[in-house]
Amino acid sequence: MESSNEYYLEKAPIRKAVFSLSVPMMIGMSVGTIYNVINAFFIGLMHNTNMLTAVTLGLPIFTILMAFGNMFGVGGGNFITRLIAKNKVNEAKSAAGYTFYSSMIAGVIIAVAAVVFINPIVKILGADSLSSSYTKNYALTMFLGGFAVILNFALEQMVRAEGASKESMYGMFVSTALNFIFDPLFILVFKLNVVGAAAAMLLANLGSSIYYIYYLDKKSEKLRGFMGYFKISIKNKMEIYKIGISELLMSFFLIITTLLLNNFSIGYGDSVVAGFGIALRIVQVPEFLSMGVMMGVMPLIAYNFSKKNFARLTEGIKTSVLFIVILSAIFGGIVYVFRVEVLHFFSKDPSVMKIGGYIMLAMLISSMFNGTTGLFTGIFQASGKGISSTIMAVTQGMLYIPVIILLHHFFGLDGVIWSMTITEIITFFVALILYIPFKLSL
Repeated sequence: MESSNEYYLEKAPIRKAVFSLSVPMMIGMSVGTIYNVINAFFIGLMHNTNMLTAVTLGLPIFTILMAFGNMFGVGGGNFITRLIAKNKVNEAKSAAGYTFYSSMIAGVIIAVAAVVFINPIVKILGADSLSSSYTKNYALTMFLGGFAVILNFALEQMVRAEGASKESMYGMFVSTALNFIFDPLFILVFKLNVVGAAAAMLLANLGSSIYYIYYLDKKSEKLRGFMGYFKISIKNKMEIYKIGISELLMSFFLIITTLLLNNFSIGYGDSVVAGFGIALRIVQVPEFLSMGVMMGVMPLIAYNFSKKNFARLTEGIKTSVLFIVILSAIFGGIVYVFRVEVLHFFSKDPSVMKIGGYIMLAMLISSMFNGTTGLFTGIFQASGKGISSTIMAVTQGMLYIPVIILLHHFFGLDGVIWSMTITEIITFFVALILYIPFKLSL
């Protein structure tokens, strides 16, 4: 008897399949954006700038932990989908078990390394003498419990591997709800300040991890009992890592990109920095929605690639591209028309309003290309194309460095503002060039 999740992957009308797989991910990721501001909000209620600085400086720690989680999750999840498509259920369970235990082992290794090198880490994060102790406490707490973050992101991808996008979304809801509960409890009631903020985030991730483990081990249609499996062949490990490493590289390049943008923009004053901050937050919305589509359809692509159902695969890609383009165009058009009102919601400073509108235009154009580029990368990952996935990861990250340096040198602030847009357009065409031989091979 065919499973309900496999129905969406194999037989459902393609528009229904893309919609059913993508919408829960879009909702889940939209809720997940709240995550980024909850900690800062409750720490802000303490009226201590050094605490707020520590939480802000510690953001890359979460990104690093998430990157390792996605390395195991994206690599393992896509491989599991391809195995399920071939009805290799025991191999899929072994891959799931390996992904699960490896995530926890990686968390322990990272924690030990962080304790040993905590002082240099705090300096790299940029803490000064006033915020140093708070940053150290926050960083130590995050790293010591970091296995929960790695595990959460790895398990979430495994849940989606068999097309269970609704259950993936439920896990995101669990995590966000727990963070809302633990943050005020630890920060305001128990007075644990930055340690409480970190602990709340870690327990929220642990809570959603427990939900995912319960679902996979007890309710999953294909992976039930996965915790009893661990040993897999070197060949299968390579299938996981050849895709997972590209995901890890993309996350690390994202950190470098953010640091570069901050470094160049800060030289033009607080108004420019504020303008970038506002524009980035607004443009995050269509980018997260596009990412939701990409992440939602990855199991569909992986399943049909493995089944060699190339007609359905191609139709799924076309529908997904159309979905992303329409979303980006509608959102971009609305925001641009009402850009003054949108900016006014965040700031009433005339200088911020002026430069913010200009930055937003560049960012909205960038988002039109970013969503489709992300989908191409997802296609390469889902079909096990490790070389193409790595090229995309390296191109998007490495290209931004010379682009922003050169454009800043020749065009100043205009160059900094348009550097991301230029990078995204070039990366889009690189993805298109890589997709052509992929398409011809189907």
